[in-house]
Amino acid sequence: MIDSHIAEITGLYRYPIKGLTPERLSRVPLRVGKTLPADRRYAIENGPSGFDPDAPQWKPKIQFLMLARNERLAELDTRFDDASHVLTIRRDGRIVASGDLETAAGRAAIEAYFSENFQPELKGPPKVLSGRDHSFSDVARKVVSIINLDSVRAIENMLDGVAVHPLRFRANLYVKGWPAWSELDLVGRTLAVGQARLQVVKRIVRCPATNVDPETAKRDLEIPPTLSRHLGHMDCGIYAEVIADGDIGVGDAVAVEEPKLV
Repeated sequence: MIDSHIAEITGLYRYPIKGLTPERLSRVPLRVGKTLPADRRYAIENGPSGFDPDAPQWKPKIQFLMLARNERLAELDTRFDDASHVLTIRRDGRIVASGDLETAAGRAAIEAYFSENFQPELKGPPKVLSGRDHSFSDVARKVVSIINLDSVRAIENMLDGVAVHPLRFRANLYVKGWPAWSELDLVGRTLAVGQARLQVVKRIVRCPATNVDPETAKRDLEIPPTLSRHLGHMDCGIYAEVIADGDIGVGDAVAVEEPKLV
């Protein structure tokens, strides 16, 4: 049972551009029905997807550049500035592209970089997409993703002690204190973090993106098959929806609320 275990947030991340560098946060506001601010706010279209920024609808990740197929993305070090909307891309410590993602000229500068450097992977002209409040998540709902670090350690044991970088899982929240895999039984339960409340809505089925080392950009592990072989499924982590506002931060406790009696 997980109810008696209080978890602690040890890492907090957002991913402003789908498939690009995670950005570490210390504290962040959660709002009902929203993702972390600017999480998956942009994506890089890989060939025509039919996405309409004026009427944004969810599209499968195969329509965009993504680590599951484009591991070279992990070679880039990207930073997004909220105030200026400028994305800066570095490779080997050198700035290789920069642009304001809310202007045509800025988007064109970023698109030109990918057009020149990712040609083998491209199915058409790369295009920076944004849909205002839209989130380019792997699922259609606006969610916060959570990874239990004890489950990551359990995967390391399955791999005979091979180190597994937690950022392979590209979660928003990383927590410690829950027994390995116990988070998978939390679907339908409510998590309390200070004043914030999150309802767990789905287990996360892992894809080949987790096979890519976020530091070396090498596709060096087979995590989904390993999960399937040992557990009979490929789930690791949970999605939750924010149902009550609140600010959360690294070091905060995560409690599982008792179900309401009907």
